[in-house]
Amino acid sequence: MHKAGFVSIIGAPNAGKSTLMNALVGEKLSIITPKAQTTRHKIIGIVNGEDYQIVFTDTPGIITPAYTLHNAMMKAVDEGITEADLVLYVVTIEDAEPDEAVAKKLNSVKSPLVVLLNKIDLSAQEEVMTKLAAWQKLFPNAQVLPISALNKFNLEGVKQIILGHLPESPPYFDKDQLTDKPERFFAAEIIREKIFLYYKKEIPYSTEVEIYDFKEEPNLITIEAYIYVLRETQKKIVIGNNAVAIKSAATAARKSLENFFGKKVMLKTLVKVKENWRNSSSHVKNFGYDL
Repeated sequence: MHKAGFVSIIGAPNAGKSTLMNALVGEKLSIITPKAQTTRHKIIGIVNGEDYQIVFTDTPGIITPAYTLHNAMMKAVDEGITEADLVLYVVTIEDAEPDEAVAKKLNSVKSPLVVLLNKIDLSAQEEVMTKLAAWQKLFPNAQVLPISALNKFNLEGVKQIILGHLPESPPYFDKDQLTDKPERFFAAEIIREKIFLYYKKEIPYSTEVEIYDFKEEPNLITIEAYIYVLRETQKKIVIGNNAVAIKSAATAARKSLENFFGKKVMLKTLVKVKENWRNSSSHVKNFGYDL
């Protein structure tokens, strides 16, 4: 008997969803930064066993939309919930109970719901137990588990719950397939990750990355990337004095790209202004988001 199913990972911003996704898949597919709203797309990671296939979906953190971009991000969350055979809702000790909109979204979940209290290594056991009881009271029909995605604590327990909920089904993807995204997508995400890490204030949230050219040879990948910002002032910040800032971010991106692809990478970046792209349906669609 073979089992296969979709497991959607949703949660509050900075709850550690992407760290959990990468730990469960065993590969770094989702970019990770300390800033909220790092994840913008629905990213699939596939785990295969001898008699099962788990299709994980890492979705953006649940927020109240302020831009057209945010609407696309929340659409990805809704799609993840709708298609899931099991929903993992990730929270932390610091997270308060969800607001009315989030609670409504979670209570509309038709699939089984598992609440994962993440980052428990940062708190005392008594506080963890109190929080576990509070979340169980909020969602009495859900399973509530303490985990540490970073330290991989209790992830085997999560996996066993997942396997228990997988329906009998043939695999949805080839057994050697890790994700549904193309290489260009991950190149853009890795560059965007470095922008989130190397720049402050509004710059990361005002930025989008487009891979203009991607050429792969046996021992070399040549990538040309456009980094879009909203205003000329932001462009100057991204480039920095004597281009020091962009060179630092691009160097870090190149090293991560080489680790990801396992070969030498030549990276060229160009910073451009695309005014109001976050609120433009056409621009958001052109950047690969589904509205």
